[in-house]
Amino acid sequence: MSISELTLQDEDAPDETLSFGRLEQAAGFVLRIAQLTAFDRFFGIFPEEDLRISEYSVLVGIAENPGVRQGVLADWLKIKWSNMTKLVRTLEERGLIGRRVPKTDRRSVELFVTEEGYRLIDKYAEVMDRSDRQAFDMLSDREHAQLLELLRKVAGWPPADHGGDGAGSRRGEGRR
Repeated sequence: MSISELTLQDEDAPDETLSFGRLEQAAGFVLRIAQLTAFDRFFGIFPEEDLRISEYSVLVGIAENPGVRQGVLADWLKIKWSNMTKLVRTLEERGLIGRRVPKTDRRSVELFVTEEGYRLIDKYAEVMDRSDRQAFDMLSDREHAQLLELLRKVAGWPPADHGGDGAGSRRGEGRR
């Protein structure tokens, strides 16, 4: 079935249907369109009252990897280093994260989440899960899990560890 044969369920969908020929079989092209569609849906649901999704992503990345260096996190999240610098500065100014220089490498700077940062993570965790699931409500639970598994593979990430319990779970570290 081509795109031209599909009817889109979204109220913001264009009235006309178009064909993209061979591009409809190009995974990268369809992935990009799907990404933009999912983002439109997700951002329409996720409230950005006191925390943007980019800030939430960085905050969770730091919480799950206490002591992570800013550049390493930027590389994993595919954020330009200059943009990551601004994000980290904003989070630090808001008292959500802190920086410390490790005793073993005085040239390095480690990031950590403050109690206020953990409070916001906890506040948005359920909203994040619900927003993600609503953005992909056209998928069954099995399809959603399969999509995540495939996307992790494409991203070069290891399979999900479903035994984690939140902040710090990957490294066996909890809140400080």
